[in-house]
Amino acid sequence: MSANAENIRQLPIRIMEEVSKVIIGKQDLKEALLVALLAGGHVLIEGLPGTAKTKLAETFATVIGGKFKRVQLTPDMMPTDITGFYIYSSDGASRFVPGPIFGNVVLADELNRTTPKTQSALLEAMGEGHVTIEGVTHDLPRPFMVIATQLEAGAEGTYPLTDVQLDRFLVRDLSRYPSREEEKRVVSQIDFLDQPSLSTVAGALDIERLQKLTRQVHVSEAVLEYMLDIVDALRGDTDLSQGPGPRGSIGYYKCCRAWALLEGRDYVIPDDVKHMTKLVLTHRLHVKPEAEMDGITPTLVMEKVLSQVAVPKMEA
Repeated sequence: MSANAENIRQLPIRIMEEVSKVIIGKQDLKEALLVALLAGGHVLIEGLPGTAKTKLAETFATVIGGKFKRVQLTPDMMPTDITGFYIYSSDGASRFVPGPIFGNVVLADELNRTTPKTQSALLEAMGEGHVTIEGVTHDLPRPFMVIATQLEAGAEGTYPLTDVQLDRFLVRDLSRYPSREEEKRVVSQIDFLDQPSLSTVAGALDIERLQKLTRQVHVSEAVLEYMLDIVDALRGDTDLSQGPGPRGSIGYYKCCRAWALLEGRDYVIPDDVKHMTKLVLTHRLHVKPEAEMDGITPTLVMEKVLSQVAVPKMEA
């Protein structure tokens, strides 16, 4: 392996170290962002106000470089405020003004604060990799990653995302309150955390190379069958009205490869599959109302399925 390739393999470690200078704790969330970055997908972070959702996204974007854009979603925002628009002069000439979606890392802050119409404009760009305005298609830059934050479902003044919109996010994770020790560190270091000194450890080209390396991670036939066994079991579970669709299966596959690379391997093992299940599939599950009344949650269904599906034996 060349030294250059070795440096690329070490890049996730450097990203994690730099982000951790500002974000205390939240290891699961940091890993979720890295997995999505390597797999070429988008992240939805949900949680209560003041739990560092925006700070984490901003810090991560700064550290990985590329062109960073931030959108603060509000109820009066229009789709063109995100995608861009044309300006016409008196002589009939037009000029396209690109919106904040034209970045390598786009922070969509409080996504469920804006209307479904504006949400759809952002999520269409995420799914298609381009925007079409007045019949003209504009490609988005590569790499392209959206980190969206939202308040917990049911919070005042929010517009819930539809199932189709949620499915556009490769991974979804929660931003919880810190532990007492973590909060003590945050409070005592607040002067530094308010104005941190961060280094950008990667650029757009580095991220593209890292994503290419992720696509080279091997998934054996047995491990692939194990992934699909889990997906099939979820779809057939009697407590669920809806299981993961094909987009979920594809995302599952991509994230397992990404996690294997983060663990220092060029092949996926069953433990990678188990580790990625909750992160990738939970937000694609819907519990039946009668089961929900009995205390059944997507997480409980996931844990039940993982305990029931046979784990393949791996050959040396």
